[in-house]
Amino acid sequence: QVQLVESGGGLVQAGGSLRLSCAASGRSSERSLSTKTVAWFRQAPGKEREFVSASSQTGTFNYYADSVKGRFTISRDNAKSTLFLQMNSLKPEDTAVYYCAARSGVFTSAYSSQASYVSWGQGTQVTVSS
Repeated sequence: QVQLVESGGGLVQAGGSLRLSCAASGRSSERSLSTKTVAWFRQAPGKEREFVSASSQTGTFNYYADSVKGRFTISRDNAKSTLFLQMNSLKPEDTAVYYCAARSGVFTSAYSSQASYVSWGQGTQVTVSS
């Protein structure tokens, strides 16, 4: 099973930007992201974990939660087995622990469901001050 490690979180003022990274490791056949649907979720204090964005295996299809649409961009570098989340125009309500997730198989309509992902990172904290 692929291991995922997020980085890039931190403290930023409202209106600022951050770029999160998620590096995949493991055996070559497991760490390859080109065969996986990948996603970002986040969990704010006292709230349930929620979907942020997902990308199909080749990056052809990208989806976003309404709350981040137009501000966040998901991308991937399959050659480096790394997933990114560029976050612009950050708001205090974006404060959360951000998690990357991955699963093998074809891209389905379940891309926003946590239960459909089998591999998770440990999370990286993003704090947006007002």
